Amino acid sequence: MAGYLRVTRECTLNSMQPALATAVRDYMAQHDLGDVETAALFCGETTSTRQKKRLFGKKVEETSTGILLTPKWLIWVTEQENETPTVLAARLRTIQVEDYEQSAMYKMVQDSGINISGLPTADGIGTAFIGLGPEPAAQKFRDTLRQAIEAAG
Repeated sequence: MAGYLRVTRECTLNSMQPALATAVRDYMAQHDLGDVETAALFCGETTSTRQKKRLFGKKVEETSTGILLTPKWLIWVTEQENETPTVLAARLRTIQVEDYEQSAMYKMVQDSGINISGLPTADGIGTAFIGLGPEPAAQKFRDTLRQAIEAAG
């Protein structure tokens, strides 16, 4: 799996890692998204651990991703060690989702998660990847996301 060990769990925004939850709440307030927390269809968190080989041993690199899914929005936040969390959001009616394991890229780099396309950028349309573990919470997120996109259509 691309050198990552991913673990996904379902949680609430209150039980999400504090830095991730704060970043999501700040983003919601800054973009006037209202109280999406109570409308959440799914809330979860993935911890991705990668061991990098170095000259004198291995360095462990950890990334955390928080996910909040509502009937209208997919909001996710990513934090790497010692960096400020980055929040992205997409309107469900404007995106397409593909299981990474079904993508052409999977043949070259095996990993687990979803590809999101249709994200507006300054240069046109962009894509994003959200890594997910093998746990039932990850499958629940995938299923709930597909259903929410279909309903938002």
